[in-house]
Amino acid sequence: MLNISQKKEQVKRLAKEFLESEISILVDYKGLDVLKMTDLRAQLRNEGIHMEVVKNTLLDRASEGTDAALMKDFYKGPNAIVLSKKDPVTPAKILLNFAKVNDKLEIKAAALSGKLLNPEEIKQLATLLSREELLGKLVYTLNAVPTSLVTVLSAVPRSFVNVLNAIKDQKEAA
Repeated sequence: MLNISQKKEQVKRLAKEFLESEISILVDYKGLDVLKMTDLRAQLRNEGIHMEVVKNTLLDRASEGTDAALMKDFYKGPNAIVLSKKDPVTPAKILLNFAKVNDKLEIKAAALSGKLLNPEEIKQLATLLSREELLGKLVYTLNAVPTSLVTVLSAVPRSFVNVLNAIKDQKEAA
């Protein structure tokens, strides 16, 4: 049991994390055993995502003035909050994949950029490419344009040299 100063410290820490997070996802973990919760936390932690079980009253106080306050109506029953500071897609993918295997995990809602997302919208979010995948495609595209340009520009002198070599070969043969 936490004393009042510990609760205040937890609220303050959580409020700071809410402000720094790209996305906050609220899940109901009722029915999951300790091993499955540990597995889920490990999957999230490997991607730099934080998951914490929090009392609803503390969650309510910590979310005041943040995007997470949009989820207040869902602060009922046993809840865990999932927070990602850099990528909103990865936690959604991890949670949905975990929920497919463990039907006890229920994704209730999410707060993303001042918008409340329902479970269906979270599923749609999970289908998007992650930040790393998008950056990889951008780098590939940026690299492909100059490479293609160099190939096109070098074709003209190469063709000219081939014509000169053909003329030289004709004159040597004659």
